[in-house]
Amino acid sequence: MEASAGLVAGSHNRNELVVIRRESGGGGGGAAAGRAEAPCQICGDNVGVGFDGEPFVACNECAFPVCRACYEYERREGSQACPQCRTRYKRLKGCPRVAGDEEEDGVDDLEGEFGLQDGARREDDPQYVAESMLRAQMSYGRGGDAHPGFNPVPNVPLLTNGQMVDDIPPEQHALVPSYMGGGGGKRIHPLPLADPVQPRSMDPSKDLAAYGYGSVAWKERMEGWKQKQERLQQLRSEGGGDWDGDDADLPLMDEARQPLSRKIPIPSSRINPYRMIIIIRLVVLGFFFHYRVMHPVNDAFALWLISVICEIWFAMSWILDQFPKWLPIERETYLDRLSLRFDKEGRPSQLAPVDFFVSTVDPSKEPPLVTANTVLSILAVDYPVDKVSCYVSDDGAAMLTFEALSETSEFAKKWVPFCKKFNVEPRAPEWYFQQKIDYLKDKVAASFVRERRAMKREYEEFKVRINALVAKAQKVPEEGWTMQDGSPWPGNNVRDHPGMIQVFLGQSGGRDVEGNELPRLVYVSREKRPGYNHHKKAGAMNALVRVSAVLSNASYLLNLDCDHYVNNSKAIKEAMCFMMDPLVGKKVCYVQFPQRFDGIDRHDRYANRNVVFFDINMKGLDGIQGPIYVGTGCVFRRQALYGYDAPKTKKPPSRTCNCWPKWCLCCCCSNRNKKKTTKLKPEKKKRLFFKKAENPSPAYALGEIEEGVPGAENETAGIVNQQKLEKKFGQSSVFVTSTLLENGGTLKSASPASLLKEAIHVISCGYEDKTDWGKEIGWIYGSITEDILTGFKMHCHGWRSIYCIPKRPAFKGSAPLNLSDRLHQVLRWALGSVEIFFSKHCPLWYGYGGGLKFLERFSYINSIVYPWTSIPLLAYCTLPAICLLTGKFITPELSNVASIWFMALFICIFVTGILEMRWSGVAIDDWWRNEQFWVIGGVSAHLFAVFQGLLKVLAGIDTSFTVTSKAGDDEEFSELYTFKWTTLLIAPTTLLLLNFIGVVAGISNAINNGYESWGPLFGKLFFAFWVIVHLYPFLKGLVGRQNRTPTIVIVWSILLASIFSLLWVRIDPFLAKNDGPLLEECGLDCN
Repeated sequence: MEASAGLVAGSHNRNELVVIRRESGGGGGGAAAGRAEAPCQICGDNVGVGFDGEPFVACNECAFPVCRACYEYERREGSQACPQCRTRYKRLKGCPRVAGDEEEDGVDDLEGEFGLQDGARREDDPQYVAESMLRAQMSYGRGGDAHPGFNPVPNVPLLTNGQMVDDIPPEQHALVPSYMGGGGGKRIHPLPLADPVQPRSMDPSKDLAAYGYGSVAWKERMEGWKQKQERLQQLRSEGGGDWDGDDADLPLMDEARQPLSRKIPIPSSRINPYRMIIIIRLVVLGFFFHYRVMHPVNDAFALWLISVICEIWFAMSWILDQFPKWLPIERETYLDRLSLRFDKEGRPSQLAPVDFFVSTVDPSKEPPLVTANTVLSILAVDYPVDKVSCYVSDDGAAMLTFEALSETSEFAKKWVPFCKKFNVEPRAPEWYFQQKIDYLKDKVAASFVRERRAMKREYEEFKVRINALVAKAQKVPEEGWTMQDGSPWPGNNVRDHPGMIQVFLGQSGGRDVEGNELPRLVYVSREKRPGYNHHKKAGAMNALVRVSAVLSNASYLLNLDCDHYVNNSKAIKEAMCFMMDPLVGKKVCYVQFPQRFDGIDRHDRYANRNVVFFDINMKGLDGIQGPIYVGTGCVFRRQALYGYDAPKTKKPPSRTCNCWPKWCLCCCCSNRNKKKTTKLKPEKKKRLFFKKAENPSPAYALGEIEEGVPGAENETAGIVNQQKLEKKFGQSSVFVTSTLLENGGTLKSASPASLLKEAIHVISCGYEDKTDWGKEIGWIYGSITEDILTGFKMHCHGWRSIYCIPKRPAFKGSAPLNLSDRLHQVLRWALGSVEIFFSKHCPLWYGYGGGLKFLERFSYINSIVYPWTSIPLLAYCTLPAICLLTGKFITPELSNVASIWFMALFICIFVTGILEMRWSGVAIDDWWRNEQFWVIGGVSAHLFAVFQGLLKVLAGIDTSFTVTSKAGDDEEFSELYTFKWTTLLIAPTTLLLLNFIGVVAGISNAINNGYESWGPLFGKLFFAFWVIVHLYPFLKGLVGRQNRTPTIVIVWSILLASIFSLLWVRIDPFLAKNDGPLLEECGLDCN
């Protein structure tokens, strides 16, 4: 794809396509000069090159020119020494091992050591394996030449069920043709070619000693290998679809064939007490509710009834939240094994390509500098550059974003080579230069300090240019924006503009300052027209899916918000350890990384880090079917986004009892088959036939219908199937073809111009009409929290997800600091859950009979039910104030047995939290902040989300809440103290005032009534203080710093002042005291 093609804008419906050229000076890299090769002094052929691209050198002492074939033959059959200096040959990379190499060979070359490499074909090619087996059987023991470029030895004789049988090279087998072992089937030996080549006879002194036939050690080795194979088959058959190959006793023969990741279960000493206390808490809850229901409070029946209903709801909510955490696990990846298997040095990388998606809308709310840092961190990831493509979606069609991205592409030519040269972390320049650490640690290059200073100066100049663009964009010209060539900017009308695509960097242009290639960088702004529903972020992500499928079609996708940068350059390789693992990866739809944040205050007052969710709940889900999708920092399998079912695991054959006679079994089987065939009617057959073509796998979709159709019906069946695919994916033959490629890749015959034209077509506003986009394919529509729906649909198709927590956080982003912005963020999430609750995709009734597991459904139900907890929570937080004001309580006077259940319940609650923190490693302050904000968000944002969702779903009224800023300063965390009034603050403020008044009234009432009333007062005060303590962060954010006076001083001042004033009134110090006798009425009528 040409990086200098210019901005392509157009509309498929209007048959318009415009190419706007831009001025750019990209540097090109020259081809390396060819090197002359000396002739081999033995056979006369060229010496050739080695695996590193340098001329092949057989002898490191005298460099006597010998080709690789003669070198291998001399080591195998000759004197194993150089003909000129007589120095013994050492084993080079890619060559088989011979006797005597063990002591001197330090080369880490697994495939070459065992003769497994084959440059022509891949080892996992079934056709090649079959041909190898056939060729080995036909030519075994013969003297004829093999076909050129064909080596029948590498795979079949040494591999059984994917495992190495022995570590003896094929040249040392007891009986082997002498032509085997030569490279590419070329014979190099002193015998004339016309003479028949006889098989080499067995040398007892050499072969038996090496092979060990008949020895005790050989028998023990074979027995151990057979036992491991049997255990492997047993684990596969018993584990079924959930077997992930994580058992430590599996036959792991070498480093390259070991799994790329493993599960680490929580130690039983930590998790078993946690499970026991959960069961105990369930039992205690049963006895607690038995007492509460059987002992109503007659004089406060309404308060008692409300409290019991609220407590039952809280118990059900706790069950939905607790049991998905029953099987928590952790995972560990092995990047060295991934490199050894797919990314060997000196060879073309076999890592899968990845398309990055970055979405942005409004540059005034999402600063271009933040988006630029995200893009720069993506372009500098530690991954092969030809495997990385970055697509930036500008859903606001802002010229500011376009110009900022153009500046970013120029700065990337300097930033990317600097990052890769010195291996710096993180690779977002804003955050790298802000680090308050010793940046010289582990840096040994003498030029690092000089180049770092120069790069920092370059970045500051880059920031000045971006800030200049932002300042210029504040005032929009009356005629709209124009580009450098004088043409008007196509996106001047945000709601009515054509689709736009600009390839800034690509494989054919845009090299860095050192002449190396850079990853592809593409700007995308989808077409928007009045009267169309564009589905906000979900629609933008689906447009990126289609554009990327046309231009690069990587088999994996990674989406990031514009404010989430790559903090760990090896994060993609971490995900590939799961996606490309042959045992685990086939059923993985996405790998979710936890969200980590920068710029949050040390105390995390409003639980912005959300540590409890990411470090407790998500680990629990990973032990069931995988974590839910949280909207960013997630690597997807493209085929899973296309709505296909997860691959089915073949079940082992069912066992039959040997006690039944064979004729009985035959009759039973035949009757069962007859019943099955009679039930399938013609209409049913036809329906199931087309359903198979839609769901299982892309390879099945096109070939299965055409197969078995004789004659001219093949063409008709192909047309019908093509029409079904276009109805599902849209009217784009290029895109439909790309969906059938399970391993990705683009059409080689298509020109860049035709691909750009097709890319404009797939982002047109009417492309998704009458298709399955947003219903079964891509990001699912129907809620502003499209992430929950998208992950839920994949799990219903039988896929599983993986939760990956690298030691260094993979991605980092920004979070709202002040109270009002945080509440509005929570409001948006809760509103999306309410929308899902009223949709057809509600987990309460959708997806039964699919691949969704029971406990996984629990977590999805909890994710859409939690906003409704705000109603009982608000009522429960109001009860303490009412009880203090009225003098009544929600429980009768407790007996000894009842007090035991109450105390046991409170103890179980505390112990559950302590044990949860123990196995998860979450700090107590993070756990406590999460508990506090659960109450704060529940009585404010969640409550408003419920009412707003009801108005939107039932009445069609879409309400919004405005936020007005009042104050702020330029100090660190100044936004934390910024007060923004919003209607979300009304409910929690009222609760605080009610409980404060209730505490004052309760204490004054106890003072008036004497010491007997203090006993019942303690229960009510504990209840009220529970509410006040949970709302304390809200109160602190509401009051602010107030000239830096601590909030706790203000609160306790008001409380103590009220109590002492009431005491003062009770004592009545200003009334005159009478020291005379006490006069009382005698009760007699003197008259």
